[in-house]
Amino acid sequence: MPIASAHATLRDATQRGYAVGHFNLNHMESMRAYLLGAEEARSPVILAVSRGPAAYMGGYRTVLTTVEGFMGYLGITVPVVLHVDHGSYDEALAGLDAGFKSVMFDGSALPFEENLDKAARLVERCRQHGATLECEVGSIGGEEDGVTGRGELADLEQCRRLAALGIDMLAAGIGNVHGQYPAGWRGLDFERLADVAHATQGTPLVLHGGSGVPEEMVRRAIELGVRKVNVNTECLVAFTAAVRRYVEAGRDREGKGYLPQALLADGLEAAKRVAMEKMALFGSAGKA
Repeated sequence: MPIASAHATLRDATQRGYAVGHFNLNHMESMRAYLLGAEEARSPVILAVSRGPAAYMGGYRTVLTTVEGFMGYLGITVPVVLHVDHGSYDEALAGLDAGFKSVMFDGSALPFEENLDKAARLVERCRQHGATLECEVGSIGGEEDGVTGRGELADLEQCRRLAALGIDMLAAGIGNVHGQYPAGWRGLDFERLADVAHATQGTPLVLHGGSGVPEEMVRRAIELGVRKVNVNTECLVAFTAAVRRYVEAGRDREGKGYLPQALLADGLEAAKRVAMEKMALFGSAGKA
């Protein structure tokens, strides 16, 4: 099955009331973990890459061809979307040119009119490529891949104007934070989320910073129109903890335990397990 745009996946999620998990690629093991997890769970999945990991893995085209290669080798049959995460205008274009069928343009740090203008231009480019476009308004709190958000609540009129361009997904600040949530976090603002959903008239909404959000909050967000939930930190923490246990137990000194495929195998399984738990939580398991 070829890599897809998110059009059909988002449409099905909207019709059946679930959300699709977006999992960030950071290395080869993450590709295997999320593809194998999605296949086992019979879940559609969105694999995303941001600027730092993309550069680490050889650029957008290398990431795309590697994911395609793994899909064929592993016999993946569920829908897989490959997505540029938190891209600048130029990075979104680079992703499209490399063959990605879904991109995010994060113009939330720009003056709103500039954000709107660049989003409008990307809507047209994405249509030409048969790709889906995600945009952001109301900067998400925390830091991801060098992008630091202010943690604003999304302005409803700005949400309405962005959605009116015909974008496919909207990431709106509702109290969510990238990375690990700080002590004293007040939780998601469901009143603002409901207002955003009303203002955007059915545009699929995206919950960034999905790691560590209590399950009942995630379910409520999906009920209110979230159709894509981004998870990265939780998987990375599980991966690292599993590799640490392997080394601390001295297993890397047993036989050929020093080989990368042995050293990282427990981490791969840990990340896969977290991803599958999220797929079940989001309601996407069994939907492919």
